[in-house]
Amino acid sequence: GRAEVGNVVLARQGGTELPPPGPWTIDPAHSTVGAVAQHLGITSVHGRFLEFGGRVEIAEDVEKSRVEAVIRSASIDTGNGMRDGHLKSPDFLDVEQYPEITYRSSGLTPAGADRWTVHGELGMHGVVRPVDLELSYLGTGADPWGGTRAAFRATTELRREDFAMNYNQVVQAGISAIGTTLRVELDIQAVQGESLPG
Repeated sequence: GRAEVGNVVLARQGGTELPPPGPWTIDPAHSTVGAVAQHLGITSVHGRFLEFGGRVEIAEDVEKSRVEAVIRSASIDTGNGMRDGHLKSPDFLDVEQYPEITYRSSGLTPAGADRWTVHGELGMHGVVRPVDLELSYLGTGADPWGGTRAAFRATTELRREDFAMNYNQVVQAGISAIGTTLRVELDIQAVQGESLPG
């Protein structure tokens, strides 16, 4: 089955311009793909994926712009080796069976004077679902290497059960060890062109 997880919302701070049309390549060295989960209902556990890549195609007709990204699921890092091992296991990401997490946009519609909704699908743990991101376009500028960069920030909330990750442990009084939702936080720099410099 399919569940509506949502849309991507693009917003430009201080204007409605998007980056110049053409291909843009995500720079993993200057980007972060992070996630935050609740632990025992009182604290947050922060993690990030260290290996990922992708491209954005800005179209002359903005509504036809596209984005594709691939994340290596085994690159999860929460700062705790035992926890990371559990997250890579069949209880969660099952990285042997599903080595990649993918995102592909499927359309873009305006959502106000300076906002757009990008419709896309996230593939994770063998399940593909529509996703809801709130994405801010932070601007475009020159870099020290002669290139042009665009910056974006995006957040979304995913339900683990929508991606068939149902493992949990009830510790007491109905409190789960791990929250049912996962907050995803993306800080992305993209370089203009088909590939990264160097």
